[in-house]
Amino acid sequence: MKAVVNSFIIAIAMYSKIPMPKTAWNPKNMKYTLCFFPVIGVVIGALLYAWGRVCMEFGYGQMCFAFVGTVLPVIVTGGIHLDGFMDTADALHSYEKREKKLAILKDPHVGAFAVIALAGYFFLYAAGLTQIWKTDHLLLLAISFVISRDLSGLSLVWFQGAKKDGLLYTFSSAAHKQTVRVVLVLILGGCFICLILISPVIGAVMALASMWVWTYYYYMSKKQFGGITGDVAGYFLSLCELANVLLIGLLGRVL
Repeated sequence: MKAVVNSFIIAIAMYSKIPMPKTAWNPKNMKYTLCFFPVIGVVIGALLYAWGRVCMEFGYGQMCFAFVGTVLPVIVTGGIHLDGFMDTADALHSYEKREKKLAILKDPHVGAFAVIALAGYFFLYAAGLTQIWKTDHLLLLAISFVISRDLSGLSLVWFQGAKKDGLLYTFSSAAHKQTVRVVLVLILGGCFICLILISPVIGAVMALASMWVWTYYYYMSKKQFGGITGDVAGYFLSLCELANVLLIGLLGRVL
């Protein structure tokens, strides 16, 4: 039980800015860390749902909801996944050989393509949020944050890594892979069922889109980088969340 509690603490401390007590980062304490990665999605989803209801109750307007809603996930996570999104966008748009792309991922400097990609990401994300105005849609949005982190966790225990060092390798190699896979698959199945129960059409499209982005992530990472890295995992998570926000916003207006 102590290892499970420590795994929970490490997961929240690593992937969010939520204050947590200190615990040793060793293989024993990190065995089940990835099982708790979706918990951060629950926190973000709950905050956005609550913010949406506040905007509805007091008439703050869609722009206010969208702009604050775009920033809320960044506040909770500290931008860790967007950092990977920017680095990966830079590497992909360099059109260099694999070794050079991997070097770009490690480069602390920010390239022009990273800035362009981030600006486009925020504009599209906010645009999607401006179209979300129903309670059911807010519930779909909340669940989407759990799905993106669940699939990201599954990739760490299923996909090939590009390197034999780094933080991603540390988490992946320390994980009790069979337990993590079972837990995350069950959570993912539960999320997909909830999506379809809330909105059969939009929920089904979101589930399919999430799996499509995950499949793209697998083949792209293998071809471009020789496997996944922490930055590429952040790129996937960001794309998955953007896809779901846009789907909810666009489909929600016509269905």
